[in-house]
Amino acid sequence: MKLEQNYSLKEHNTFHLQVKARWFMEYENEDELIKILQDEYFQESQSIHIGGGSNLLFLGDYNGVILHSAIRGIKVKEETDTSVTLRIGAAELWDDVVAYAVKNGYSGIENLSLIPGETGAAAIQNIGAYGVEIKDVIESVEAYNQLDIVKRIFSKEECKYGYRSSFFKNEHNDPYIITYVAIRLSKQPSYTLEYGNLKEELSAYDEINLTNIRDAVIAIRKNKLPDPKEQGNAGSFFMNPVVSMTKYNHLKSTFGEFPHYVISDTEVKIPAGWLIEQCGFKGKKHGTVGVYEKQALVLVNLGEATGDEIALAAESIRMAVEQKYGISLVPEVKYVG
Repeated sequence: MKLEQNYSLKEHNTFHLQVKARWFMEYENEDELIKILQDEYFQESQSIHIGGGSNLLFLGDYNGVILHSAIRGIKVKEETDTSVTLRIGAAELWDDVVAYAVKNGYSGIENLSLIPGETGAAAIQNIGAYGVEIKDVIESVEAYNQLDIVKRIFSKEECKYGYRSSFFKNEHNDPYIITYVAIRLSKQPSYTLEYGNLKEELSAYDEINLTNIRDAVIAIRKNKLPDPKEQGNAGSFFMNPVVSMTKYNHLKSTFGEFPHYVISDTEVKIPAGWLIEQCGFKGKKHGTVGVYEKQALVLVNLGEATGDEIALAAESIRMAVEQKYGISLVPEVKYVG
């Protein structure tokens, strides 16, 4: 178990903000997690559990306990002639899981290549890209109730997955800490290639296979998104808004054609990045905060930005979009203050 006081969180948030935690606790197995949860000081302290920090915005130093998992490992839980179920430690880097699956010929998550963060956080966020979400392959999630310290195994249905949402993100539910995630993948080729620019990228390849799909996704993401190791960012800062078909038709009659994805007969998803770009923010700088020149959905730390400065830039964007289109953007990034 790792226990540090006044611990720098710069390497635990992809914005690379210069913030500290009063206490940092990292556990390597479930027994160590239970000991922490049973500790009286921990129970009386403000606390937050983090993954790789790729979806966090620290507004300042954290005067409490930052809890982090070091539970790793990828093991075959079940296997048939057509599928395999993997049990993955929550701290396993998600892209390493994708690389493992592709190497072994398991399909289902290749479209989720190069998404930063850890597997436990991926299951909480219901990460998605290029027509695939992690909920499509989740079989079960093992987690501890932080209040009564009882372990529960959630089925996919009990996780209540939606667009970038889950049971674990709902603040009205008891807080849970994920320790393992089980995903079921196919041993037979089964690809999702309908997403426009993925199909276009793959046209340059001689063959459609898992390796080439992963390479194509990585190429797209590297071209569109800044590497957080080189420039601090948290990927997509806002979620793509979902509006009613009535609202969409009104917007279309007012502004002309809108890029959109039909979700159902009554709902439409509109790309948040396009809305932000139409408001003139793409490539703009706000002091030490910038809007990425290749993707308006991404805010970047241009140097020594603070969390407050990034939050203010995000709010100016949100207000501009709401004023012009009547659409309220919701941050995908979680604010920690």
